[in-house]
Amino acid sequence: MSSLIIRNLMAAATVNDSDEVLFNVDILIRENRIEKIGSGLTDEVEKIIDGSHMVAIPGMVNTHHHLYQTMFRNVPRVQDAKLFNWLINLYQGWRHITPETEYWASATGIGELLLSGCTLISDHHYLFPSKYGEEIIHAEIEAAEKLGARFFPTRGSMSRGVSRGGLPPDDVVQSEEYILKASEEFITRFHDTSDGSMLRVALAPCSPFSVTPELLKESARLARKHSVMLHTHLAETSDEDDYCISTLGMRPLEFMESVDWIGEDVWYAHGIWFNEDEIKRLGETRTGVAHCPTSNLRLGSGIAPIPDLIKAGARVGLGVDGSASNDSSDMLSEARLALFVHRIGKYGVTATNALSTLKLATRGGAEILGWDNEIGQLKPGFLADIAIFDMNDISYAGGLHDPIAALLFNNSRKRAHTVIVNGKIVVENGHLINIPEEEIVAKQNFLASDIIERAKSDINLLTRD
Repeated sequence: MSSLIIRNLMAAATVNDSDEVLFNVDILIRENRIEKIGSGLTDEVEKIIDGSHMVAIPGMVNTHHHLYQTMFRNVPRVQDAKLFNWLINLYQGWRHITPETEYWASATGIGELLLSGCTLISDHHYLFPSKYGEEIIHAEIEAAEKLGARFFPTRGSMSRGVSRGGLPPDDVVQSEEYILKASEEFITRFHDTSDGSMLRVALAPCSPFSVTPELLKESARLARKHSVMLHTHLAETSDEDDYCISTLGMRPLEFMESVDWIGEDVWYAHGIWFNEDEIKRLGETRTGVAHCPTSNLRLGSGIAPIPDLIKAGARVGLGVDGSASNDSSDMLSEARLALFVHRIGKYGVTATNALSTLKLATRGGAEILGWDNEIGQLKPGFLADIAIFDMNDISYAGGLHDPIAALLFNNSRKRAHTVIVNGKIVVENGHLINIPEEEIVAKQNFLASDIIERAKSDINLLTRD
């Protein structure tokens, strides 16, 4: 039986019901679970980690991403575009993805998330170029398994292309019959409900403006048949409000409720433009919202009313969103921005604090993904998904009066020192264990240049409008 102990941690944030922070504490791990937390543990173990200059938190949970987009970071043509123009332009590059680019794009995004202390990663993949089949999404599952991340891929879909009034090119959308068949096969093949599962899945039609109402209804029916969750984008921009009202005769949330998309098995990405009645309804139904502040600011979409959503009772977690609208997959930086962004406007400086934000990044995400009975807290019996940060660094110097809060207040993109997933070390001394980082960087840069070159026949993404 494998075992390790993290000894004499400077501080550990349990993220339990009391928001307890423990000092000078040990954490004992056997196999894939936390066995004990306490001071001066004397159990014999195979490996000891010296935590004397370290803080530990539960592994963070990313609730929204598009891993393929790491190939399209910092593209000049869309650096200053709003969402719809951003989508229309980038689709011309996205349509050229292959299983190989998907694998290395996923290795990049998952690797960066692991290095920032994120251990459970959800991805929303909805792009299936007609040249390929399901091997596109299978490639990201392969990358997650190789890196040792706990993974929650969502089988997305688009059925409404340009010829049917949608935004995506017709060669990246699929028929509704095929989508439903492939979605059921995806669930059957990959959804693992066993204790300590490393892979669970959900269904995730892309958005109200890229699929039909019929597909949304049938996807909800299929997901509930198999007891899996549902995910999509919603209320991201005011343009989306206008689109839904003009084409569907309803606001986005009203429409989604009309097709059975509300409740504890549903979570939306963004949720910026919900009004007061909608926020109340989300709270009543315990519907989830993935808060993605960096992407929302990058695209000028707005700031989600997260304090109001939490107060109403909605489930809220954090997401880095696609790396073509964030240009990063750094979960700790996302949490830092979430700490600060709600302190302006009507909420004021007391709207958030470091521990409540850390809870969103850990336990909140676990609740959204339905994993909260095993992940999101440092607690005996819970899965050993833990991020450890070395505070003996100039970034934190002078800020150790509150070492847990220092992770967010003092952070300047510091890597985790050690990351443990399912009891196994996947990041050690700030480096990935299972795929050499140099290999990921070289492959990613080569393929990113290649895919932009191949997209030039459609549109030159390297020039601004």
